[in-house]
Amino acid sequence: MTKAYNNAEFMLGEDARPLRLLSEYIEPRTRLARLNVHRALIFWGSARLRPHGDDPVSDTVDFYAEARSLAARMTQWTMDTHADDEHYYICTGGGPGIMEAANRGAADVNRELSMGYNIELPHEQGSNPYISDALNFEFHYFFMRKFWFMNIAEALIIFPGGFGTMDELFEMLTLIQTGKQPRIPVVLYGKDFWSRLINFDVFVELGLISDHDAELFYIAESVDDAYDFLTDALAEDTATAQSRHG
Repeated sequence: MTKAYNNAEFMLGEDARPLRLLSEYIEPRTRLARLNVHRALIFWGSARLRPHGDDPVSDTVDFYAEARSLAARMTQWTMDTHADDEHYYICTGGGPGIMEAANRGAADVNRELSMGYNIELPHEQGSNPYISDALNFEFHYFFMRKFWFMNIAEALIIFPGGFGTMDELFEMLTLIQTGKQPRIPVVLYGKDFWSRLINFDVFVELGLISDHDAELFYIAESVDDAYDFLTDALAEDTATAQSRHG
């Protein structure tokens, strides 16, 4: 006799899918609560962007180095300006490329503030080596991973990326646009890349989004630009929240 929860064939089968989904909700919730992690700065971007010299996007911009630098500066900022139980964590998809760069930047300052939500994929490596062991998660279901990104997101920083990055960006903009997610700072990093990739003005011109919707994100040209925007926006949000509850 084998108890159902010890029956690997059953637990990995189709009938137990609701249990697996529930586990990807309960385990992260339990771990984040135990570690008192309740807010993060989410960095998204391509797994294919490596340190300068092997970058398919730009001959002039080292996106890997700039993601690392921005993450390090935001980590130092939160350590300098927030109590231990109010720190912002740097959270990525846990893999290589831009994700590795941001985790590496956080780890340059304080590895304990570096976290990753990795996803099980058939052709990509596991977690990058710059994530806190306690905050290294692995998901099977994309939508549960997205849920946890947005559960703790206080800002989104999106570097150049492919289908996965675009999927995440537009889903989160939709959630903010429709009021399903409170408005948070959204930074699209790399003005030349984003202006070449997407003509956001066309959405407004054709009446597909409103003028207000086009203000849901900010396009940053440099680490200094992104840092100034994020720290100003997050400080303003904190002040608003304090006045609301004061």
